[in-house]
Amino acid sequence: MDVCKDFAGLKQQYKNVALGLGNFDGVHRGHQKLIHRLVTESREKGCVSGIFTFDPHPLSVLQPEQCPPFLLPQKAKLEILERLGVELVIALPFNYEFAQLTPYDFVNEVLCRELQVRSVVVGYNFTFGHRGRGTPETLAEYSGICGYEVSVIPPVMINDTVVSSTLVRSLLLEGRVEEAEQFLGYSPFIDGMVIRGDRRGSTIGIPTANLTVKSDLVVPARGVYAVKVEALGEYYGGVANIGLCPTFKENNTEANIEVHILDFSRDLYGQEIRVHFTNRLRDECKFSSVHELLAQINRDIEAARGCFAEGGQNVGLVP
Repeated sequence: MDVCKDFAGLKQQYKNVALGLGNFDGVHRGHQKLIHRLVTESREKGCVSGIFTFDPHPLSVLQPEQCPPFLLPQKAKLEILERLGVELVIALPFNYEFAQLTPYDFVNEVLCRELQVRSVVVGYNFTFGHRGRGTPETLAEYSGICGYEVSVIPPVMINDTVVSSTLVRSLLLEGRVEEAEQFLGYSPFIDGMVIRGDRRGSTIGIPTANLTVKSDLVVPARGVYAVKVEALGEYYGGVANIGLCPTFKENNTEANIEVHILDFSRDLYGQEIRVHFTNRLRDECKFSSVHELLAQINRDIEAARGCFAEGGQNVGLVP
């Protein structure tokens, strides 16, 4: 998959392009339906299947105080897009100049002049151009400028609920990872770097990997989770705690992410790992003693093993 951050040489290299337009945060089931249509149409028409998006998200530039945390970092989003069959991603840096483009100018200058698109695929609620005044109907209205076709994907419903990034974000912030998986189509995950912690887990026989995660990403609610950990090219079961470590830190206000990887003893310091949240096990608790904490951790480990036994070894991995 080719990833481009500007238009240089694009229309010379790609003569026939079908584009999906949007932000695609989370690449959830609604996005996946759009991408499936895009890839299918591209193959039928002999086009390159492409995604046009902005990085960073327009809201982070125009109204940073209103920009929600993201479901995926850009690297992970690109990885999933490639697995779904996308051949080209145009991820332009968003700026105030782009923000001033009218819907007509966006179609005329970007879709037609710079990209010469053959086909455009968007979601039912897609907006574009200055103040988001462009809609799927606007795209169809201006299609005669360079003769592209427009496909509009209707809402994707699961359990009578419309799939959306906003919904998934809310579920994760409530710790409802199993429900989030239904709408994402894969187990929600975070990527993080393993850093040195207090080594308290090792002293009680339960070593943990302490993670640092980008501050603009969604992290599930505080609690204990069964997880699948992708590390050093392999998958392992594990138990993750997201919380304040109240048993050891009386006045802590900054949440930590700690993962105990089952049947694993290798050094991960400085490594980036991926943690897939498959099941929420319980809320975070303060224990009266280390002995009581250790007993509960062992119960958590057994509960996690039970989750993996029920779900098999490939629970909710990225499609």
